[in-house]
Amino acid sequence: MIAIPAGVRIVVAARPVDFRNGLDGLAARVQQALRENPFAGDLFVFRAKRADRVKILAWDGTGLCLFHKRLEKGRFVWPPVQNGVIRLSAAQLGLLVEGLDWSRVRPRPVIAPVLAG
Repeated sequence: MIAIPAGVRIVVAARPVDFRNGLDGLAARVQQALRENPFAGDLFVFRAKRADRVKILAWDGTGLCLFHKRLEKGRFVWPPVQNGVIRLSAAQLGLLVEGLDWSRVRPRPVIAPVLAG
């Protein structure tokens, strides 16, 4: 599994992409369609039309990285196809990559204390 540093945003493209795209094609899609910076250190998650494959694009500070996974049986759990993006927590991304239903995991909001002790 990929270790995700604290504070990294995970952005999921809601619409499927052409999986012939590599690093440069997906980075261009991040810039043009998602209006995000692919070199900011965030993770960008893309799905194939059949929902059995996932690609994750990341900038690690020295270069672009591309993670690609194909499920041999079943499909990844995705939200309904629509325009826009979805944000996931690191736990939800871990479930997604394992092929589990990440939509059932909702991080609880934590209110920071005002005073120590």
